[in-house]
Amino acid sequence: MKKVTLVVLSALFVLPLGAETFAYKQETGSRYRILSVVDEDVYVNRRFSHRAHILNRVAVEVGEVKNGVARHSAVFQTSEQAEGRGRGFQWAEEYTSVFDRDSQGYMTIDASYFMPVVRDVPVFPARDLAEGETWSAEGHEMHDFRKSFGIEKPYCIPFTARYVFVGTRQWKGKSYPAFSVSYRIFHEPDPVPGTVWPRRILGSSDQIVYWDSEMGQATAYEEQFRIILELSSGGIIEYRGSAEAEIIESEIMDKEDAAREIGEAIKDLGLNDASVRIDEGGITISLEDIQFLPDSALLRESEKEKLDKIGVILAKYAGRDILVSGHTALAGTAAGRQQLSQQRAAAVSDYLIGKNYRAPEQVVVRGFGAEKPVAPNNTEAGMRRNRRVEITILEN
Repeated sequence: MKKVTLVVLSALFVLPLGAETFAYKQETGSRYRILSVVDEDVYVNRRFSHRAHILNRVAVEVGEVKNGVARHSAVFQTSEQAEGRGRGFQWAEEYTSVFDRDSQGYMTIDASYFMPVVRDVPVFPARDLAEGETWSAEGHEMHDFRKSFGIEKPYCIPFTARYVFVGTRQWKGKSYPAFSVSYRIFHEPDPVPGTVWPRRILGSSDQIVYWDSEMGQATAYEEQFRIILELSSGGIIEYRGSAEAEIIESEIMDKEDAAREIGEAIKDLGLNDASVRIDEGGITISLEDIQFLPDSALLRESEKEKLDKIGVILAKYAGRDILVSGHTALAGTAAGRQQLSQQRAAAVSDYLIGKNYRAPEQVVVRGFGAEKPVAPNNTEAGMRRNRRVEITILEN
């Protein structure tokens, strides 16, 4: 049906050589995820503070589409690869968001949402664009400054984005129509409630976006950015770095069928103290009483064989990301339980990555301490069950 439509349109409208029509094609029920990796240097009062390697994972589902406007439901997950804390990305924050977007890219979203950060980018004029043609549109960034500055509401930074259709560019060996997006920020905002607030904001962003015309959305982008915050306290914080993102369409997972297959594999492989369940995120394999050296995150040799069997199962779902979560029994302090659970999840993650069962960018690590017990903590048997690591094969 799509091929016929394209043929008819090409017979009616002949585009100039090198011209392109950019527009979002949004279908009810479609799912995709965005994986972006950010390398960022942070400076405090003009002195280098630290380097961050950040993974942003966004799972999006398109709902009702009406008159070209599509409702999007999205979960934004941020994680960071911290030095000395394993090869996987440590879970940091999770946000949910609901927004509408029309075929030109303009968004309608409640101001209470923190995500997405950059809004109304990219947007397109409702006309054909020739190579080299330019256009501009207003956009804004929304930042979560609750922890940094005690600013409780999403913080808005406006800008004007300028676009250039740069023609065909290569991304991972394929050719795509591409455009640049650049904006500069010079903003002196009014004070807002918080412990401190930005007095002056300066910044820049320069992107190349690779557009998939058949899918009707970006397939990837590359960015160089810099932002400087001059604060009411007199301090200056600067972020500078680069980002790269890729948009991946998600195949629908038959969770019931996958759970049955994994359950059979657990039995066939002789995995003791292991079970599988369906949950909101996907399919979770629970490894109860996984063995570490006492009060440590060092895996016993016997457990590595168990994880190799888990790797055999994961290989059947190689295209899907995983969440590795650690859990403890109710012993010691809350801070100690949290740290130990995260370290043990990282140890399992490192082993799976080291054996090439997953790439680092496919693994998020999270510790829950004793927050999610599966058995009472007043018996040794119950505590043994609660000392577990879970691996969730994510649906999107």
